Amino acid sequence: MANTVSAKKMTRKIAKRTAINRSRRSRMRTFVRKVEEAIAAGDQTNALGALRDAEPEIMRAAQHGIVHKNNASRKVSRLAARVKALGVAAAA
Repeated sequence: MANTVSAKKMTRKIAKRTAINRSRRSRMRTFVRKVEEAIAAGDQTNALGALRDAEPEIMRAAQHGIVHKNNASRKVSRLAARVKALGVAAAA
């Protein structure tokens, strides 16, 4: 348990920051889930639209330190590849 005034303030700040981070992480995951659901349904137009919405959200999470920059880029790249593959599968 925090004893000093500064330690008590830090616990308040940490709690507030944790809530903000949890919200941002949840928001990012929701956008990613929408892309994955569209991919699973095989709907490339919806998947493409969802990816366009998800990409800035993922990169914003990286800017705020929720996920690492490389992790965010890898996530966007893999989602984009899966959406692109839908078009190839539909054309074949």
